[in-house]
Amino acid sequence: MGVADVSKRILLGRKLRSTQLGETLLPKRVALPVFASDALSSVAYAPDEVFIMLSVAGVTAYAWSWKIAIGVAVVMLTVVTSYRQNVHAYPSGGGDYEVATVNLGPTAGVTVASALLVDYVLTVAVSISSGVQNAASALDFVSHHEAFWASVLVLLLAALNLRGVRESGTFFAIPTYGFMAGVLGMAVWGALRSLHGTLPSVESAGLHIDKAPGYEGKITTIALIFLLARAFSSGCAALTGVEAISNGVPAFRKPKSRNAATTLLLLGTIAITMLMSIIVLARTMDLKYVDPSPDSLARLRHADGTPVGKGYDQHTVIAQIARAVFNDFSPGFYFVIAMTGIILVLAANTAFNGFPVLASILARDGFLPRQLASRGDRLAYSNGILILAFMAVGLIVAFDAQPTRLIQLYIVGVFVSFNLSQLGMIRHWTRHLRTETDPATRRRMFRSRAINTFGLAMTAVVFVIVLLTKFLAGAWIAILAMGTFFMLMQSIRRHYQNVSDELAIEADDQVLPTRVHAIVLVSKIHKPTMRALAYAKASRPNVLEAVLVDVDAASTARILEEWDERRIDVPLKVLYSPYREIIRPVVEYTRSIRDANPRGVVAVYIPEYVVGRWWEQALHNQTALRLKGRLLFTQGVMVTSVPFQLHSSALARQRAERSVDQVRAGDVRRGRVLSRSTKAPPPPGSSKPGADRR
Repeated sequence: MGVADVSKRILLGRKLRSTQLGETLLPKRVALPVFASDALSSVAYAPDEVFIMLSVAGVTAYAWSWKIAIGVAVVMLTVVTSYRQNVHAYPSGGGDYEVATVNLGPTAGVTVASALLVDYVLTVAVSISSGVQNAASALDFVSHHEAFWASVLVLLLAALNLRGVRESGTFFAIPTYGFMAGVLGMAVWGALRSLHGTLPSVESAGLHIDKAPGYEGKITTIALIFLLARAFSSGCAALTGVEAISNGVPAFRKPKSRNAATTLLLLGTIAITMLMSIIVLARTMDLKYVDPSPDSLARLRHADGTPVGKGYDQHTVIAQIARAVFNDFSPGFYFVIAMTGIILVLAANTAFNGFPVLASILARDGFLPRQLASRGDRLAYSNGILILAFMAVGLIVAFDAQPTRLIQLYIVGVFVSFNLSQLGMIRHWTRHLRTETDPATRRRMFRSRAINTFGLAMTAVVFVIVLLTKFLAGAWIAILAMGTFFMLMQSIRRHYQNVSDELAIEADDQVLPTRVHAIVLVSKIHKPTMRALAYAKASRPNVLEAVLVDVDAASTARILEEWDERRIDVPLKVLYSPYREIIRPVVEYTRSIRDANPRGVVAVYIPEYVVGRWWEQALHNQTALRLKGRLLFTQGVMVTSVPFQLHSSALARQRAERSVDQVRAGDVRRGRVLSRSTKAPPPPGSSKPGADRR
């Protein structure tokens, strides 16, 4: 086993056979943290976005916060209910892509796929950048090097996922469940303290918020509606990641659809409970929260009317609530904050599970390179994981790991997929209702279509609001990226289709060539040349000749003289090369033969050395490689390499044999080799080695 193999084994673990695919499938308790970390992490910053939007109208607008939370919860519940139907109707893992493709056509499917791919990349970049920015406030060595450490974290997550979905899921389960326990525990403890009248106010309760320019005085109805719509659309950031489960159904244990639907219901229930709890607690505890930009912080004032100043450190909504709820139990506060920071980083793991699966389906359908459909040593889609990691690192470096420049971008892609998925499911139920006759089934289908129709209306409104309010703020970048992915996938699809059409068998493809003109290339008269001549004779071509390129007159004369002395019964043709070129004369000569007989075939035999050391390869076969590269583009020319094994090639053979014969961990248990205690005894009558030395 070489150094590269050892390093790969240490990094990824031992290889898994294809028959072990079932061992990598996820139970619900592991699938929940694997696929829910993105959606749950959205709960950590979605309340912040709601209060930021409402703050432009002053504290009085906070009265709408719990109503907005209910609206977001209704949308999330609708989307979760819709996706539960998706995983039952389309369990192959295509998710929104498959729904749109089957019901709306390939163009809609590719549109959804491009939106999801961009969403996955941005999810990794935003989540990791947000986590690193939080860590930079406490760790000095991270400060001013956020892009570097964010890139390191992305590569670390990629390495963990390359080891397999099951192993990465087990690793991420503890912090994800810790985050759920911390937030829900905080909500329960806060509710109990509120019932007993001991719930304190948050640190920002004594502050006052000046209204933003344009909202002074009495707010008009139109302005209020627009404000609430913006706050509602910002709160819908909590929906990001909900679609991940529908794209990851193949990773579940059987019954896949039922387990995925149950996990989706758990995700929706937990996310809605956490979101409502945080917003209600924040409103009850008189939280004041504005955009962390300097202009918005200038609107914050103390009770005496003095501004808070540039040095004011505004903590997040969860941090303020946790500090107040656990004011007499600091470990609870630190636990909630630690789990929140970790979940923001681990949210990227959802994308590392969804992106490769979706990419493999797109590759199977011909919209992405086919290598993305291949599983790696650990039965994960390794190529998709690596591509996602590199694209996310590119975004992190380009935007210097600043989540404020990235956080609004990926909401666009989510709602593009939501809308087309809902529309596709409406078409799905309408199509089945035309043929379904059972009254109970029809009632269920009508109910499902009504749910999807309501979901489409809700997500369409959110999508329009997001476009209107976020387009100039950076949403155009996501739209441009989706368009780029769309055109790229369509181009790949056209290429594969053109290749398929070109390779289709036609009537004249089975017609034998009229003649075979064989050429054996000669540079010296030695064993490789003689072996190539013998092999060419064995193939019995119509014409056989050896070809020598004359680059040195003296050398050519010696070869001709030796050729005659050895009485080699193959004619030797000399190609004159005034500029000492080797490749061009051979290519031109083969083309001339082919042009003279278009229905014939020119077979070129090239002697090559087989060596055992890497540096020997650089000393041999270079001309042969370049010549083969040129001849492969010549119509009607077949190239055959005739290998001749040098002594050093035995080293490579021995390494290969040692790799095959090496006993690995578990081989005895699997019956691949016999243990010492179970080796068969020698046959009767056989003597011990060395007993007879006569």
